[in-house]
Amino acid sequence: MNSRHLSRGGVPWLPVMGEYHFSRYPAAEWREELLKMRAGGVGVVAAYVFWNIHEEVRGRYLWSGDRDLRRFVELCAQVGLDVVMRIGPWGHGESRYGGFPDWLMAAGCEPRTDDPRYLALVRPWFEQIGAQLRGLTRAGGGPVVAVQVENELYDRPGHLLTIKRLARECGIDAPVWTATGWGHARLPPGEVLPVFGGYPEAAWDDAHDGWPDQSRAHYFFGPGRDDDSIGADLRETGTVPGAATGRSAAAPGGEEHLADYPFATCELGGGMYISYHRRAIVAARDLAALALVKLGSGSCWQGYYLYHGASQKIGELSTLQESHATGYPNDCPVVNYDFQAPLGEYGQFRDSYRHLRLQHLWLATDGAALATMSLVMPDDAPSDTADRASLRWAVRSDGESGFLFVNNHQPIETLPAHDDVRFAITIGGRELLVPSRPVSIPCGGYFAWPLNRPLGGAVLRWASAQVVCVLDGPEPVLVLTQTAGLPVELVLDAATVTCVDGPATVSRLGDDVVASALVPGLDCLLRITAPDGTSTRVLVLDEESALAAVRARVAGRDRLVVCDSPVVPDGDRLVVYGDAPLEVFPALEVPLERGGSRPSMPVEVTRLAEAGPPRAPVIDEATGRASAPVDADFGNAAVYHLTVAEEAFDGDFDGDFDGDEELLLRLDWIGDVGRAYVGGRLVADQFWYGPVWEIGLRRFRDEVVRHGLELRLLPLGPEMPVHFSPGVRRDVGPGGLVELRSATLVPVTRTVIPVVRE
Repeated sequence: MNSRHLSRGGVPWLPVMGEYHFSRYPAAEWREELLKMRAGGVGVVAAYVFWNIHEEVRGRYLWSGDRDLRRFVELCAQVGLDVVMRIGPWGHGESRYGGFPDWLMAAGCEPRTDDPRYLALVRPWFEQIGAQLRGLTRAGGGPVVAVQVENELYDRPGHLLTIKRLARECGIDAPVWTATGWGHARLPPGEVLPVFGGYPEAAWDDAHDGWPDQSRAHYFFGPGRDDDSIGADLRETGTVPGAATGRSAAAPGGEEHLADYPFATCELGGGMYISYHRRAIVAARDLAALALVKLGSGSCWQGYYLYHGASQKIGELSTLQESHATGYPNDCPVVNYDFQAPLGEYGQFRDSYRHLRLQHLWLATDGAALATMSLVMPDDAPSDTADRASLRWAVRSDGESGFLFVNNHQPIETLPAHDDVRFAITIGGRELLVPSRPVSIPCGGYFAWPLNRPLGGAVLRWASAQVVCVLDGPEPVLVLTQTAGLPVELVLDAATVTCVDGPATVSRLGDDVVASALVPGLDCLLRITAPDGTSTRVLVLDEESALAAVRARVAGRDRLVVCDSPVVPDGDRLVVYGDAPLEVFPALEVPLERGGSRPSMPVEVTRLAEAGPPRAPVIDEATGRASAPVDADFGNAAVYHLTVAEEAFDGDFDGDFDGDEELLLRLDWIGDVGRAYVGGRLVADQFWYGPVWEIGLRRFRDEVVRHGLELRLLPLGPEMPVHFSPGVRRDVGPGGLVELRSATLVPVTRTVIPVVRE
């Protein structure tokens, strides 16, 4: 790496990384979920190795089943994904004691320091990880490209170096070593790459009604990387055993110490978890706009946390979630760790999956070029994150070509539309006025437009459309998409173009050729011919088609598969989740055969008990925040029994995915906290925050058919000191509010479509 970007095999590399906690997900479903991640444009999987999951009982290591680290890394390699191991020893991840086993907390050592007693306990743990990864690191031809040491430890650079050296002695190695850099962290110079984050919400903030102040910064372009809010609740309170305490030891507030490092991220919010006291809904556009702003600000490594939701394990000795009971400032659900992620707790495809995939398709094509480009800020850029009036834009450029980034979206606080907008950009020795006529940037619009982009033998001065990808072939196809409902124009260097054919109005404007009056869609296809006779085609999609597009090798060539149902390429077949029609570009001579889907089904629900009065708020003395109900409180819950017939599951799936098709139980309810039990075992829970609660039943199939599912719902009380998103909070009387409005079974149908091999 250099100060701007990373390279791989001598080529600039802009990785897209998604966090997936393998040990919190059934091993039988790992391959299916990894393929979904890859189809979403993720090329690198990051994963914590939680110490308390693998050595809950001292000296007894568990590496099988859902804990099989080696098998997980091997599966990543098999499906073409790289791996970043977050080895800790302290990880956080909303885990009990940050992943430290209880026995370590009672061992009489000083965790997260160079205390020899602590290091003596870490060494055998690292040796275990090293044994699991033997032959799978990059030196052995394996997929492990990076290792993160510790997490959110900002004032002990010497200890970070000790941990790195100890890990290498234990057989853990990688070309890149990273450490989280937020909180003005002081890191050992030249030893680790600082990685950063940014979230659209903060479940660790207080239960005030507004939007967290620090989140605003992530919707403004600029060179800043740090986010003081991440982990600030732990730094400031010092209540968590083993956490770094006292902010006086942190580095100064500037970022001069980062000048030697490229801007890399590991925790761009893929959503946000729900804490008991703060339950905010995060929308897909909130995530996609934030991610685009980071790219426009210079990010050369897009890392999402979480990209795939999961379920907290329940240990043999205790539950394993972050809680007030273990000294944390936040109470988390016992099981639920869905995170509102692009892929949910049970593998559900969220709308954010499509919005981020569109960016990732572009990065797979132009990421190498973008990685080398620097941030150029306009003179009139907003200087205050309270500014909601100025239009936010920036350019990343290498001097000759680049991309114009615009963001007019942020959560909660609506931004105004901007009329009569044109951007004056100096690039390649010439000032461009983009677009050719003023446009209105709507509220909520965000996009990146290409500037001076090579197009075969021609040069695209600019396009008022975003790059989706380039389809390879004898005549390459540049795929663009309309953005923010704005008119699409292509402006080409006239000296590099002899002909523009297709459904457009073509005119000459000085030294440029302008193609306008385009109607985006799968039939909006142009051919651009250069003076040397070579040609490139340009396909301009409408926004909905672009969001539904997947790039795949089909029938011997590179194609776009456009489908409102999620499509996951898997070797010589496509797996389609749902029954929406497929369109393919370039079109196939023989259409792809599709299967049908199974309808949703009602659930037989029996009410066993009415809820008692709502629980009075319990306030944690250390933080002043509301605490979650405990087991004893659920004796006061409304109780329902749900019967699930075996026929609801489809056992006829003949693909090579492990297990049957997923069956989602969708619960439309309102209350405070819900828990679901199968055979007396807690399998799912939710702090109510508005959306329908979904529970995947595939992993509990035999038990749920035998026992059914018991649902316990606690009522929402009046004037609870809890944050809800605008429009979600309900008026609640003294008797409380709890209601199960409906319970529905939704089969997640998978159709396998064989495709012709090359």
